[in-house]
Amino acid sequence: MDAVLDTLGLGELRRLNPRQILAQIVNFALILGTAFMLWKGLSVATDSPSPIVVVLSGSMEPAFQRGDLLFLWNRNLEMSDITGPPPAPGSEFGGTKVGEIVVYNVAGKDIPIVHRVVRRHKGAKTPENLLTKGDNNHADDTELYARNQFYLNREKEVIGSVVGYIPFVGYVTILLSEHPWAKSVLLGMMGLMVVMQRE
Repeated sequence: MDAVLDTLGLGELRRLNPRQILAQIVNFALILGTAFMLWKGLSVATDSPSPIVVVLSGSMEPAFQRGDLLFLWNRNLEMSDITGPPPAPGSEFGGTKVGEIVVYNVAGKDIPIVHRVVRRHKGAKTPENLLTKGDNNHADDTELYARNQFYLNREKEVIGSVVGYIPFVGYVTILLSEHPWAKSVLLGMMGLMVVMQRE
């Protein structure tokens, strides 16, 4: 067993007593718990189930490149320059402007789509409906929507509006999703760093 630990570079684990190993495991769990709570807190603050997304394709070039990290906002606090006009009386969501970039989910697909609103309409008793299109695409998104759906329901299908971005930071996420082994290696390295850390 000692030879295996030395080969893997984990010889230092022999020096740790069970209490120290347990403390390292608890520290690792606390780090993961804190990250999860920060994510959920950000979700509540932005009213979005996914407040940060990564651009996975080139459909929004030149506005956003593949790998850009986008920040979303789904609350209407009368910030008309960012999220559209103030909400209509009795409406949960304010109006979304044509030209605004939104992120939406389509039924049956896990990947959120980042595209620009090209048309909108709202009746007195109907929800706000949006038609979207990628800046780098020739046609609108009706082919991406669910079968027999021609518009997005703003309240049900839109995750949020883009309010900021950091270029190319999301490439780490793309690497981890395209190469599942890299995710295992990264998690293993993080776990080893926590266990190997001296008190």
